[in-house]
Amino acid sequence: MAEKSYEMIFCIINSGFSDTVMSAAKEAGARGGTVLRARGTAGKEAEELFKITIHPDKEVIMILVTNDIKDDVLKAIYHSAGMNTAGQGIAFSVPVNKTVGLSQ
Repeated sequence: MAEKSYEMIFCIINSGFSDTVMSAAKEAGARGGTVLRARGTAGKEAEELFKITIHPDKEVIMILVTNDIKDDVLKAIYHSAGMNTAGQGIAFSVPVNKTVGLSQ
């Protein structure tokens, strides 16, 4: 049996919007994720550049998905919690070389 290929999706979002991200991700096929509390460091320069108000309290959501649903999950996150929403979220993925402890 061929080993599955995985991607780790990271979403950085204003605090309080992790449930929105996870609901969208689950609708697109993700099984779950991990939420970390964080604090952004962007200053007034970034607010002026992007023409948005930047809230320092953040949440980072990590979602491990198979490569075949990665694009669907990223699109779902963007539509529900992207930069044009109150969550002002950004999301990206990175390839995962190895996994242990996962079961189907």
